[in-house]
Amino acid sequence: MQLDPRRLAVLRAVADAGGVLAAAKVLHLTPSAVSQHLARLESETGVALLDRSRAAGRRTVGLTAAGRLLAEHAGRVAVVLAEAERDLAALTGQATGRVVVAAFPTAMDHLVGPAAAAVHAASPHVRVSVRELDPEPALAALRAGGVDLVMTETYPDAPPSGLGGVWLLDDEFRVVTPPEWGSGVDGALSRPWVAGPPGSAARAALDGLAARHGVALRREHECLENPAALALVSAGLAAAVVPGLAVPAKLPAGLRMLEVPAVGARRIGVLYRAGRHEPAPAARVVLDAISARAERVRAAGSSASAGTR
Repeated sequence: MQLDPRRLAVLRAVADAGGVLAAAKVLHLTPSAVSQHLARLESETGVALLDRSRAAGRRTVGLTAAGRLLAEHAGRVAVVLAEAERDLAALTGQATGRVVVAAFPTAMDHLVGPAAAAVHAASPHVRVSVRELDPEPALAALRAGGVDLVMTETYPDAPPSGLGGVWLLDDEFRVVTPPEWGSGVDGALSRPWVAGPPGSAARAALDGLAARHGVALRREHECLENPAALALVSAGLAAAVVPGLAVPAKLPAGLRMLEVPAVGARRIGVLYRAGRHEPAPAARVVLDAISARAERVRAAGSSASAGTR
């Protein structure tokens, strides 16, 4: 019997993600492809690895005792491979491999994109792949091994269990309105607003603004992405609270940025799996490049703020 490490990795993803569908999302495969890998692994081992049973009229898929045993071994295989990658990088002084980064659009624009370009120029054997994922799927993919680094706009004081992290910068929120609404926030409080999605840092900042002014804002619009919110403001339909990094350096004619104190900030950071061999050498190269880029963004922001005083 010869086990394929790639199929073991798929089995581990199913165990970590909690099922075939979730593992398929993590691995960026179709559910059918995941099932085929598992079927081949069952054929190679001669034992059932999936526990297919019916519960509440729905077909559920879990792991048998043999499947859980192999998934544990697959985790140890992953550790051995990480050790080999680390030792080879130490021997040759050169990191190699593919690093998958989950990020949101403004982080891609200001941090991940420039950092990836710098990595590709300085370390041609490290390949950076970027995925746009919502926070919960991104963390699930990180824990299951489908993603190596996760950019977050709600960086916690202490990373979640099993994860490590690095704070990058605090991105202050700005209030933007159509120019004809005037230069003060009071004139905008009774007008329509764009809200961010539930659980987002932008939604929390808007909630805080409403609480400080003691008003119930007219949240007539909801946008997932900042460019969409800015488009509604530019069309004269609403005001919005958006991160500073999302505001163009040169405001277009349809936007006015108000001087509103204490709107808050989103804490941008990056999370990775915590462990003796994490981040892997290639992931460390990318993490260092993102951190260096964030330092430059912070310095540029400090210079701009000093210039406006």
